[in-house]
Amino acid sequence: MMIKRAPGPRGGGLFGDAAPEPPPAKTAAYQANIDGGSRGNPGPAAYGVVVRDASGAIVARLKKYIGQNTNNVAEYFGLIAALDYAQSQGIRALRVESDSELLVKQMRRQYKVKSEELKPLFERATKMAAGLESFRIDHVYREQNREADALVNQALDETGRGGGSGAPQAARESAMRLTGRCRGGRLELAQPVELPDGTEVEILVRVKK
Repeated sequence: MMIKRAPGPRGGGLFGDAAPEPPPAKTAAYQANIDGGSRGNPGPAAYGVVVRDASGAIVARLKKYIGQNTNNVAEYFGLIAALDYAQSQGIRALRVESDSELLVKQMRRQYKVKSEELKPLFERATKMAAGLESFRIDHVYREQNREADALVNQALDETGRGGGSGAPQAARESAMRLTGRCRGGRLELAQPVELPDGTEVEILVRVKK
């Protein structure tokens, strides 16, 4: 007796074609809002970074005074600080928001980096971003970046640099009238004056005879 076998499933395997493998799970992205500012441009500068996990909870607030620099340099320092934090914490996907249109468009290759002081910072940030599984950077308006901006001002205020990071120079200067006498070749003020460390003072001497 000849027994006919029922046709097996296509593909030649015992159980037919193997089921397609599910796509790899998408890595949950952290979000970093970054900002940088300089009072004077160039002048006393600092950056601020607010990092949120995938659920939106704040996991880090970073701020640092970086000395005399421009706004654009401070913005890049903020980006590098966010990338460094991601690297140190094993974060594999990061979305960055910045209110610096220049920084965002340079990182997206929409603008060329012509400034010699920004080129090494751009190259470092690009290399660090390439080490992540996923990196994205978007431009937001200043109103959407208030927390990072506040950290910039905190870092500057803690070093005695008064005024807001975006305030014009004239608004940050104040004047007071002081009197004094010159004794032994030294100027002695008639009343003591307390100023924050690092305050720059311009003295105009008018000689009365």
